[in-house]
Amino acid sequence: KSLIFIEVDNLKVNGNTIKPGNVIEHKNGLWVAVKTSHVKPGKGGAFAQIELRNLKDGTKLNERFRSSENIERVILEEVPHVFLYKDENNLVFMNNNTFDQINIDENMIGEQSSFLQDGMTVMINIYNEEPVSVNMPDSCVLEVIETEAVIKGQTASSSFKPAILNNNVKVMVPGHIEVGSKIVVKPSDSSYIEKAKT
Repeated sequence: KSLIFIEVDNLKVNGNTIKPGNVIEHKNGLWVAVKTSHVKPGKGGAFAQIELRNLKDGTKLNERFRSSENIERVILEEVPHVFLYKDENNLVFMNNNTFDQINIDENMIGEQSSFLQDGMTVMINIYNEEPVSVNMPDSCVLEVIETEAVIKGQTASSSFKPAILNNNVKVMVPGHIEVGSKIVVKPSDSSYIEKAKT
């Protein structure tokens, strides 16, 4: 059998098949699924409990979708862009392929925008030629500019201490990390991953 691939913008999908990261059209807006859980009550049919975040304004919503319900799943175009600079509340990115520049409101990225670095590549999701969301890299390297001194006799793995990074974000780091250390951090939740390889 030959497979035919058709590019579609919207897809009717079953309520049970929504996964985190999927974007759906719901209540006249675009929503990304943040968390999904499947519930099988004693009575009645199974349903999916889905936490949704509005791509435009970041509002959250908890919805139940029955397995029999059809939902409009939206296929977004992912386009790599390089971060150039911040201009007040606007973030300016450049398309890697066309070199066109695009302005994005800082609120679209939220707290993760403090992890943007010059020349960092992000994926901008486009729908109907409009940017609707930004996927940050899974990790980035930052320098510790402030933290407590190492306490002698304390085992390196036993406790974490607060540190401030060169983007002014506070993270918890292991005891052996000192001022000037470069560390790998996850932008999605500001968590420490490991000491950066020099």
